[in-house]
Amino acid sequence: MIPRPAPPFARRLSMLLASTALVAGYASMDSQMSKATAAEPAAAPAAATPAADNPMLAPWTGPFQGVPPWDKLDPELFPDAFQKAMAETRAEVEAVIANPEAPTFENTHVPMQLAGDTMDRVYALWGVQTSNKSNDRVEAIDAEWSPKLSTFFTELFLDPRLFARYKAVYDARHSSGLDAQEIRIVERSYDEMVRDGASLSPADKAKLVDLNAKLEGLFSAFSSKLLADEKLYTFVTDKAELAGLESAFVASLAAAAETQGKPGQWAIKNTRSSAQPVLQNAANRSLREKVWRAFVNRGDNGDANDTNATIAGILKLRQQRAELLGFPTHAHYRMADTMAKTPEKAMELMMKVWPAAVARVHEEVADMQAIADAEAKAGKGAKITIEPWDYRYYAEKVRKAKYDLDESEVKPYLQLDKLRDAMFWSAGRLYDLGFRENTGTIPVFDPKVKTFEVTNLKTGANIGVLYLDNFARDGKRSGAWMTTYRSQQTLGGDRNVLASNNNNFTEAAKGEPTLVSIDDATTLFHEFGHGIHYLLQHVTYPALGGVPRDFVEFPSQVNENWLMTPEVLSTYATHYRTGEPIPQALVDKILASAKFNQGFETVEYLASAIVDMKLHDRKTPVTDIDAFERETLAEIGMPKEIVMRHRLPQFGHLFSSDSYSAGYYSYLWSETMDADTWAAFTEAGGPWDRGVADRFRTILLMSGNETDRADAYRAFRGRDPDVKALLHKRGFPTD
Repeated sequence: MIPRPAPPFARRLSMLLASTALVAGYASMDSQMSKATAAEPAAAPAAATPAADNPMLAPWTGPFQGVPPWDKLDPELFPDAFQKAMAETRAEVEAVIANPEAPTFENTHVPMQLAGDTMDRVYALWGVQTSNKSNDRVEAIDAEWSPKLSTFFTELFLDPRLFARYKAVYDARHSSGLDAQEIRIVERSYDEMVRDGASLSPADKAKLVDLNAKLEGLFSAFSSKLLADEKLYTFVTDKAELAGLESAFVASLAAAAETQGKPGQWAIKNTRSSAQPVLQNAANRSLREKVWRAFVNRGDNGDANDTNATIAGILKLRQQRAELLGFPTHAHYRMADTMAKTPEKAMELMMKVWPAAVARVHEEVADMQAIADAEAKAGKGAKITIEPWDYRYYAEKVRKAKYDLDESEVKPYLQLDKLRDAMFWSAGRLYDLGFRENTGTIPVFDPKVKTFEVTNLKTGANIGVLYLDNFARDGKRSGAWMTTYRSQQTLGGDRNVLASNNNNFTEAAKGEPTLVSIDDATTLFHEFGHGIHYLLQHVTYPALGGVPRDFVEFPSQVNENWLMTPEVLSTYATHYRTGEPIPQALVDKILASAKFNQGFETVEYLASAIVDMKLHDRKTPVTDIDAFERETLAEIGMPKEIVMRHRLPQFGHLFSSDSYSAGYYSYLWSETMDADTWAAFTEAGGPWDRGVADRFRTILLMSGNETDRADAYRAFRGRDPDVKALLHKRGFPTD
């Protein structure tokens, strides 16, 4: 659930920090929005018109205001596309700078927000090439061009002539007849330019350009190394070692091994979607340990793919940049335009939750150890002490013992296609969004990508298109994320939305439906929540289209709640063989166990978030990454039976871009609002209350960043979010 950074040009123009533009993914990461073509795009100077022979540069054609030419995607076309798009972008910006008229909002901010369409289209295509269809050649191009593009955009937006125009509009903002939204844009754009170095001396600007270019090179290197480790497999030659795993999953492992040239074996890919089912269900303890060690040591094996030195280099450059820009630490720099504002505020929230979560883990471990001891005493296994590779496996035994619930009972009712229909139906009932499959009518970048036309069910008007890329494959980064290839705005003509949800589910063997776990189903609804957010957005100015990083996960986390509603389960959770709906008795068990294992879930995540903040809220950059991780976890009392959800050597949220650096706390910040929002539905009588849904849609989802998001939340709820709702949701003490 990681978003990606927006294209540099669109990010600057839309006032988006690197983590908020694209939602939900990491390289994601966590928020990528591109503006792409408009119905009435600003005309570029004739001399800058891109060559027609490169489809990466051409305006998008076809239905839905034009769609990306995924069928023409070719890595070798991108160097030329980058070069020509940079030339066009420079000409567009130069035209604004050279305007002889006195700077105004209309002749400065408006054309700057309408500029950059070609570059944004190129970035949208390149984002898919690097995240969904990467290979060695793509990685090489990325390594070469990321620093070049960083230098180009940094220099472009540090131009003193451009800053002078923005400052002139800023200085006159209260006397020039601007409305509230225009003043917000003027103030935010000026503050961002200052924050990003526009007022530095020429010598310091040159230093900043160099720092950013070096960082982009290291981000690319980190991503390539991590992807290389995630391409590896653990091979199994004896089927007996796979005892406990579901037959459909075992069949998928056999298919993967055959693809890897090892028929008759079983291949477990080094990604979460493949490793987690093994850790949760495999009876063979040595196999669990082998898979666990391979997974948690990605990027940390002392070989060519080791990321520790790369991370140390990133930390050093980040701190140098923060100090150059006048911030005490990288954390202060990254949090200047967030809801939390300061590292201290984020840490305060995390430490309100941490002690209760750790205490719950100790209780969970005691329950698991009791089962392991009883098994050993009964001669059903060796005497063991619970280790990290045992946690998920014995947690399932505790779940069964406490709630008579075995996840293998649930999975046959969770068909991926049915759950997709469920999330579409829910969005229709809550927000009047309609989805009609049109796969095969527009280009896709992989044969298994499905597409859906999105409409307003009340008016029939087109809202855009949703692309679904659900399955893992070589060359696709791990995790799950949402992005937009084109985002909504009305400036320059109405633009519809081209949104994309990307997951890494393990596809079933041919002819069988893909079954997913409750965790995977939750991920599906989570990423779709990001999609809903951007499909519903209705703003005039793209500069107000992106939300703070610690708000961006809020809509997606709220949307997870509808998965377990009776209306969804009774209709869409049907057995893949019999077609029978999931029994109410089984649903009752699932709901009764909703707060089960929350110690593990919370500590696993919070440890990563706390280590992230401590790593970046310091003046002296860390050089020994592994030692810092160990010492910090010991300092906060990390239970030995758990590892961080993302250890530093593989923490793509932090090191494949700036996006979630000093920002992983934002999931908890957003979940606090999520729990409080769900409480609003509960107080109103239930999850389908249209009064609450309409307020949520109009005040928080449609409005982008047109007003301060904390003020918007207060307008929705009548007060600030209450952390007690989060503690209650997780089953922790609220006193």
